[in-house]
Amino acid sequence: MNVATPCNVLMLYPRFLAESFWSFGESCKLMGVRRPAAPLGLITVAAMLPKDWTVRLIDCNTQPLGDEDLAWADVVFTGGMLPQQADTLRLIELSRAAGKPVVVGGPDPTSSPHIYEKADFRVLGEAEGVIDEFIAAWESGTRSGVFTAPKFQADVTKTPVPRFDLLKFEDYLYLGVQYSRGCPFTCEFCDIIELYGRVPRTKTVEQMFVELDTLYRMGYRGHLDFVDDNFIGNKKSLRQFLPQLAEWQRAHGYPFELSTEASVNLADDPELLELMGAANFFGIFVGIESPDPATLVAMRKKQNTRRNIAESIHKIYAAGMLVTAGFIVGFDSEKVSMAEAMIDFIEEAAIPVAMVGLLYALPNTQLTRRLEREGRLHRGHDLAPTIGADQCTDGINFDTLRPLRDILTDYKRVLEHIYSPAAYAGRVDRLMTLLDRSRQRPELAEGDIRSRVGAMETVHRVVTALPEARGPLWQTFMNCAKRDTSSARIAVQMIAAYAHLGPFSRKVIEAIDGRLAALDEEPVVAAAATIDATAARHLA
Repeated sequence: MNVATPCNVLMLYPRFLAESFWSFGESCKLMGVRRPAAPLGLITVAAMLPKDWTVRLIDCNTQPLGDEDLAWADVVFTGGMLPQQADTLRLIELSRAAGKPVVVGGPDPTSSPHIYEKADFRVLGEAEGVIDEFIAAWESGTRSGVFTAPKFQADVTKTPVPRFDLLKFEDYLYLGVQYSRGCPFTCEFCDIIELYGRVPRTKTVEQMFVELDTLYRMGYRGHLDFVDDNFIGNKKSLRQFLPQLAEWQRAHGYPFELSTEASVNLADDPELLELMGAANFFGIFVGIESPDPATLVAMRKKQNTRRNIAESIHKIYAAGMLVTAGFIVGFDSEKVSMAEAMIDFIEEAAIPVAMVGLLYALPNTQLTRRLEREGRLHRGHDLAPTIGADQCTDGINFDTLRPLRDILTDYKRVLEHIYSPAAYAGRVDRLMTLLDRSRQRPELAEGDIRSRVGAMETVHRVVTALPEARGPLWQTFMNCAKRDTSSARIAVQMIAAYAHLGPFSRKVIEAIDGRLAALDEEPVVAAAATIDATAARHLA
């Protein structure tokens, strides 16, 4: 590589333009922050750049981009996920209009590089495998090009500590770190295995502690999320890491409360559950997708079959970790009117935060390729995906086997029930009876009068904004407060989440009503077109 010369790099994290399930806007306001999560990908790339390059990060979700920022930059880096696509394209246009070369990368540009042709540089795939090639080209005077990393070959043991110093910690509900990449399963609708492969690669234990030590020295405390695609994908490595993580937490006074994403077969491993509890994990996101075994088999989610999923979730609760879960409506194999089965499962499992969306064929997945072969993928999908935020309102971008009206009606029915105040509050209450926090570190300031007053203030603000939820949410909070302070604290977090989930679910229901109304109009439009065609033939 040529010797690097100083360069001003402006990193722009694109906006999530539309409100989504994951935006938690009102909940963030209650917690005094701007966004749930920080842009870990960009600050990781920033750490791979030459030491004498100066990097400035602007998260467009939390602060404005000024003309002076673009004027300062020699080059602009941007990119992100599919829900950020529209703003990424806007930032590319804005930067180029200011005469600044643009480097784009990340999951969506990697999956759909043709959409980002206006960027000067496209850096595709995992940055570790290609960033040096880009830097060498830039240093040699090259000002455009496509750089593609070998698939699934990035050595994450060489990944540097992310540039946490570029973040404003106070803007975010939590920060993230990454231990592993990839997932061993083959879910048809998922793009993780297309981006990162089926053989999970892990950082070394030493690497992870350098990252944790860095955050600790910088004064960060609180919620830290392991953003892994499947935290338990490489159990052998994890069994070596977790005992040392628990010891690190103990030695440092448990500065971090941990969360992550894992497959439901975590419940089959009592040792891992015990180790995660000892390390102070408090929350797990699990992709459940459907309670129907036939649908799980059809989507190739074998890890969810041959089990009672609700019992598996309860085992995770018994280990002291709450579960948030993902569900999807719209699979080919769904039975007529699957809404009640999904509602019954969510209630039985006592999952308060259930992300229920419509199936969306993501670019470069097994599902998309199958639908293309069958001629069912909606025209234009490969040229410009239209999804705005997530699949809640924009899902089903293909011709369905089951009548679309039935799918949308079922979806609406699920949302109407699970995010009604009484149903949501009831699941929070039942969760607290199942959650055994005895393995985890008791939260600091438990029993402190200020934390109690703060909890009551949070609940009061939620029910003031949502008077229809006042009775159920207050009752749940009081029930939990009578049990123990840890229970009440988690209940408050769930109630704060409802400040977003309640109103957002109603907005989604309104959007689904609009889609249903449009379906009602289709026969009228088709009839009018037939009449017009007939009249035209007579006139001819």
